[in-house]
Amino acid sequence: MHVVTLPLQHTSRACRRLNRIVRFYSSTRDPFKVLFFGRDEFSCLVLKEVLAAKDVWQSIQVVTQPDAKTGRRGSQLSISPLKLLAEEANLDVHTIPHARSAFRTWQAPPPFSSEALSNASRTPPPEHLLVTASFGRILSNSLLSMFLPSRRLNVHPSLLPAYRGAAPIQHALMDGQDETGVCVIEMTEWKKGIDSGAIWASERRLIPQDAMFPALRDTLARTGGQLLVSVMRDMLAGKDTRAAQIDDPNAPRAPLITADHSMVNFETMTASRIAMIYRAISHQKPVAAVLNNGRTLQLHNPSVLVDQPADLEKPLPVEGTGIFYPPERTLIIRCAEGTYLSVPEVRQQDRHLLKAKEWWNGVKPEMRLHGAPEGPVHFLPPTSMTTH
Repeated sequence: MHVVTLPLQHTSRACRRLNRIVRFYSSTRDPFKVLFFGRDEFSCLVLKEVLAAKDVWQSIQVVTQPDAKTGRRGSQLSISPLKLLAEEANLDVHTIPHARSAFRTWQAPPPFSSEALSNASRTPPPEHLLVTASFGRILSNSLLSMFLPSRRLNVHPSLLPAYRGAAPIQHALMDGQDETGVCVIEMTEWKKGIDSGAIWASERRLIPQDAMFPALRDTLARTGGQLLVSVMRDMLAGKDTRAAQIDDPNAPRAPLITADHSMVNFETMTASRIAMIYRAISHQKPVAAVLNNGRTLQLHNPSVLVDQPADLEKPLPVEGTGIFYPPERTLIIRCAEGTYLSVPEVRQQDRHLLKAKEWWNGVKPEMRLHGAPEGPVHFLPPTSMTTH
């Protein structure tokens, strides 16, 4: 393998910040034997792009999460979407252990296993390729060592170094970004930093106004899959390049989404902010607020109230008060900075999803401001909020 350092020529804003390009002349022209790690819809769409590019691979094996019992008392079985897709495509599927500690010693299947390498030169063949896409687990150093450093690729849905972490799409939406993108990067050891590897390729995408997570995820997954195929073709042609990623301490991060991210504080959040949170995480965490009686109320399909009735401050005297508004048939809630949120459907804790009018008809005095028999409902600040 011959290595040459070239001047940086990338044109995208993210890539201009990288400080060098390294060209790798691959020593193989054989299509790749791919070990593909993933689990969800994002990884499925990436894999579909690779499956369609039959010129870049000779075999694909899939590694994913094990089946898990969910629901009340384990009444339902959750199966990895990637497993279903792989079985439909007649690919070999391998599942990892449930316990994270057990995964640290998990062995890759042949021909990627240490046993297979021990029978040869113990140097990983250049046609062996490791790919991860939304896998959700950290790969051990011993597993990474089964592949050449230039044959460990990860598809990450952000313009790195922005939004390193587990939930880049969600955090880009919550932050109100107008663009994001996808990078194909080299996987590195955990101690070198999460999502900090050299960038093989990147492509930016605009975030449509009012974009929801599922639609943006699918767009970025297809783009990432196509970018991955392009990198694989360049590798086979001996014209692949990668650029070292700089470490920007001011770049936004993308930690795992928790329940705290979904809790609303009307005193500090604008209606626009709350709507952005809903579009970003409602697919995995219901967005909710705390009622005056301590119960939570999930907010479904919230939006910013644009055409505001005159003198809303009178029926809604403080942030976190809400009333039913008959012309829109929604619950109107006063938020920070003089903004108002419109909520057509709600779900009170331990209750069913209801239209705003149906729920409003059952509002009790202890839910209202000052516990009055009439007047607006009152929401309290959450007791625990994640700083974001």
